[in-house]
Amino acid sequence: MNESGIKPLSLGKLRRLQQAATPEGAFAVLAIDHRGPLRRALAKVGGVPDVEAALVELKTDIVRALAGPSSAVLLDPETGVEPCVRQGALPGSTGLLVALDTGSTGDPARLETSLVPGWDAGRIAATGAAGVKLLVYYHPDAGNAGEVERLVGSVAQDCAQHDIPLFLEPLSFDPAGTGRPLPSVERRRVVIETAHRLTPLGVDILKAEFPVAVKEVGEEAAWGEACRELTAAARVPWVLLSAGVPFEVFVRQATIACESGASGVMAGRAVWDQAVGEADVEARRDWLNTVARQRMERLRSVCEASGRSLFSG
Repeated sequence: MNESGIKPLSLGKLRRLQQAATPEGAFAVLAIDHRGPLRRALAKVGGVPDVEAALVELKTDIVRALAGPSSAVLLDPETGVEPCVRQGALPGSTGLLVALDTGSTGDPARLETSLVPGWDAGRIAATGAAGVKLLVYYHPDAGNAGEVERLVGSVAQDCAQHDIPLFLEPLSFDPAGTGRPLPSVERRRVVIETAHRLTPLGVDILKAEFPVAVKEVGEEAAWGEACRELTAAARVPWVLLSAGVPFEVFVRQATIACESGASGVMAGRAVWDQAVGEADVEARRDWLNTVARQRMERLRSVCEASGRSLFSG
C-alpha cells in the first residue's frame, strides 16, 4: 500500500496505461463508444438506408482521422473495435480502450448500466486493449448507490484478475427523478463525493464530469477550486469527459482541470459531433481531417502542457 492506502499498480496495468497515455504520461483520449444516441441521430440524416452500417462507417472515419493525435481511442465491442482494428483505422501506435457497458441510455427516465453480453475484462484484454471502461449512473444519496458500488467492485475485481486497468465513468443524476441536471452547488458535491466513494473500489482511472455547471458559474477561479477539490478526493488519476459541451468551452474546462490536477481528457462529441449530421461522406471526411483533427491536436497540447503525469508518482 502507498500513503493513500491504494495498492500500487501491477506491472501489467502500468504497461497498459503507458500504451494509453502520451510519452509525457498524459491522457488525450478520443471517445467514440457511443451507440444508442448515435443511431438515433443517424436515423434522422437523409439518405441513410442502413443505420447500423452507417454507424460503423462513421466510427471508422472518425478514428481514421483522429487516432493520430490521440493517445488512445475508446471504442465499443459491438460497432467499433473490430472494424476499426481490422480496417486499419486504429494504428498500433494508438492505445485501445474498450467499453464494457452498453452505453449511455440518453433517456433521463432510464438510468441503468447494462454490460455488453458475452464480454468481460478477460475478453477485452484478449483484444490487446489497454483498458476497460465502465459507465455507471451514480448519486451517493440514491437508493441504488450500494448496488452501483457493488457493480464497480465486481468489475474492478475482474479487471485485476486479468491485469487490465479500469477506467470508471460515473454520471450524476437527480435522484428525485426530475431528469434535470443538478444545480451547480449540488453537482460539485456529488461529483466530488462520487470520486471519494468509488475510486477506492479498485478503479485505476476516473473519467469525471466537470464539477461545476458552467452556465451557472462563469468564474474560472471557482472552476479551478472545484477541480482541485476533485483532485484531492480522487484516490487515482482523473481525466475530464467532454459531455457534448461546445468545443471552446471544453478547451477552457480542460485547461483549468489539467492545471488543477487532472491527467488529461476523454473527448467525444465536443470534437466530432458535427460530423454526425453530414450526409455527404466526402465532406464529412474532409471536416474530420481538418477541423476535428485540429481540435484533437489542440486538446493533446493542453494535456501535455498542463496535465498531471501518470508517472509523477
